[in-house]
Amino acid sequence: MRAYAITDIGMKRVMNQDYVHLSLERVGALENLFIVADGMGGHRGGGYASRMAVETIVEAASQTGAGEDGTRRGAAGDTAEWTAEDTMEWTPEAVAAGNAAERTARTLVDAIREANRRIWRISLEDERYAGMGTTVVAASVIEEELVVANVGDSRLYVANDEEIRQITQDHSYVEELVRNGGISREQARRHRDRNIILRAVGVERDLKVDCFFVPVKPGDKVLLCSDGLTNMLEDGEICGILNENAALEERARHLVEAANERGGWDNISVVIVEPFEDEVDV
Repeated sequence: MRAYAITDIGMKRVMNQDYVHLSLERVGALENLFIVADGMGGHRGGGYASRMAVETIVEAASQTGAGEDGTRRGAAGDTAEWTAEDTMEWTPEAVAAGNAAERTARTLVDAIREANRRIWRISLEDERYAGMGTTVVAASVIEEELVVANVGDSRLYVANDEEIRQITQDHSYVEELVRNGGISREQARRHRDRNIILRAVGVERDLKVDCFFVPVKPGDKVLLCSDGLTNMLEDGEICGILNENAALEERARHLVEAANERGGWDNISVVIVEPFEDEVDV
């Protein structure tokens, strides 16, 4: 497996409120872990929320084991919750993977929920962080299966030489307009309300997490990114750069450069994973 992560302040912001994580090694019950978080809530709160989310997810996941239930237990013996409210999209490959895929999904969802609880609690207790929150997209690869969890409008794509597919669904106002036929995808990219998020980590006590199971094969590239990339570049342009005949780091940096050349209106974060490449490029 080969992966590379990069985050950039962009051309207009005064600070970077995105936060990324890349681990090719085991994290608790997870074989590997990749995360992008995009914070919101002012100069102080947004950066704090995204960093806390990522650090909490990594911490919570690291406390899980590879046992049958995949649960996380704290010092008091509490068990992280798992409910039917989460949106789960199962593939035949995930069904075949059985307990491993479900255990990975449980770990990701429970870890994101733990981040939600911590951020929400601090936002209530400290007025400096009132209203803060963050998007999260997290993923882990198990052999030929990709398990994805997301909240907000940071995205995960799977691309190959022929196509690019957006796996996650944005939890945003403009995405609802697109789904209802009110505006086109191109109009959404330039809509004045494109930054309105309908679901985020840390904003409310309870949180619904979307989870996806996606088969991956040799030649696939997995991209996690913040909207600083997708608001600047079309999916076809992103696919073209991912498939360039260049080193992984060069392709990641090219994505950031291309977004900045279009204006760089927001922070830009990119994590690229090539599950079936042997070389490690971090």
